[in-house]
Amino acid sequence: MNTELRLMAKKSVLSRTGWTAFVLALLVVCGVAPLLNLVVPAGSVLHMSDYAVALCARIMCYAICALAMDLIWGYTGILSLGHGLFFALGGYAMGMYLMRQIGLDGNYKSNLPDFMVFLDWKTLPWHWTFSDSFIATLFLIVAVPGLVAFVFGFFAFRSRIKGVYFSIITQAMTFAAMLLFFRNETGFGGNNGFTDFKRILDIPIATPTMRMTLFVITGLTLLLFFLMARWLVASKFGRVLQAIRDAESRVMFSGYSPVGYKLTIWTISAIMCGIAGALYVPQVGIINPGEMSPANSIEMAIWAAVGGRATLIGPIVGALVVNGAKSWLTVAYPEFWLYFLGALFIGVTLFLPDGIVGLAKKIKQGGSTAA
Repeated sequence: MNTELRLMAKKSVLSRTGWTAFVLALLVVCGVAPLLNLVVPAGSVLHMSDYAVALCARIMCYAICALAMDLIWGYTGILSLGHGLFFALGGYAMGMYLMRQIGLDGNYKSNLPDFMVFLDWKTLPWHWTFSDSFIATLFLIVAVPGLVAFVFGFFAFRSRIKGVYFSIITQAMTFAAMLLFFRNETGFGGNNGFTDFKRILDIPIATPTMRMTLFVITGLTLLLFFLMARWLVASKFGRVLQAIRDAESRVMFSGYSPVGYKLTIWTISAIMCGIAGALYVPQVGIINPGEMSPANSIEMAIWAAVGGRATLIGPIVGALVVNGAKSWLTVAYPEFWLYFLGALFIGVTLFLPDGIVGLAKKIKQGGSTAA
């Protein structure tokens, strides 16, 4: 038994096949994509257009959110319908910095953001104090979503709120925050939010090199988060999370306090979404309260369900499939997109409870048995 336990402890985060796939993904993100976009001529069939770069980067940001959702829903049994809030908070933290980087290049030639000049504000609000510092912005991207999640989770989990009641409360929290950010007096640009970004670290954003740099950073962040998630779920901490998902009362009877475990993974998940939002904003060029809409948070759950919960790779696949289909359908058949999304979610729930990855595993196992 001791030998078996030692072997389990030494088990690699990924299998040999997994490491091969990880290295290939790393090569695509850091080598192939930059080569196809920056080196291959625009007229070539192999050229990766700027639109494709922006689309892939956006989907990778969504994939980080789907991965975060899998950690709390797939492995811990906590269905959040409010993670769009944490995504938007990270985006707003980055957006504030990008607005300060505009400087005197705005429409009103003022050191204040244009919307503040329009509202006849004379000074920056107190919460914009450190918005001109990139280091402070990096801290806020992590600290703000993490702190909000920690405070909310502390009271929710200690009160033993769970199931559908927890989901409804998270959705209500996100909706309340969206209404708050819509107000001009909060200092977040009202319904227009932040846009017209020009520079990051005094380097122009609208250049192919910067666009590809942000693409590579996003891809690396996704891959690193995937490794972190694999390590978490394979550890003792991860096994306790899965036990909480399957039988929380038995976990308590065994001497473990579920509150600390749930609060920790909840906060980690929120921070992941905040970082995804911060990477999303400079590449998309806008952040507004619409990112906090309940529909956005529900979509995150759909990505995880479609790809396959409690698999880690499944939600990433789900984000790719759903958002890829969305990008095509909203152009080709815009009036049918929402119907497709609803039908997809219902179909997966009824016929593919384990998602796309679960179906692939069944097909593979069936082929192995037949052989």
